[in-house]
Amino acid sequence: MSEPDIAAKEPVKVTLESGKAYFFCTCGKSANQPFCDGSHKGTDFSPQKFEAEKDGNAFLCQCKRTANAPFCDGSHSKL
Repeated sequence: MSEPDIAAKEPVKVTLESGKAYFFCTCGKSANQPFCDGSHKGTDFSPQKFEAEKDGNAFLCQCKRTANAPFCDGSHSKL
C-alpha cells in the first residue's frame, strides 16, 4: 500500500456530535478534510468510519500519519 498524501502538517479542530457517524479521510486527497469526499476511489485507501463518543471539539489528523486515527497524536511534528 502506498503512503497517503499529507493534507496539512497540523491538525484541524472540528466540532463533533455525540452518536453521529463520521468518515475520516485516510488517503489525504479529499477536498473536504479531514472528512472523506470519495477522492480515494481507484486507490488502496478507504475512509475510516468513527462515531463521536461525546459532543464537543476534537483535533483530527490531517498529516495522515497518526497512530490514533482519526485523532491527532502529534506525528505531524516529525514531518
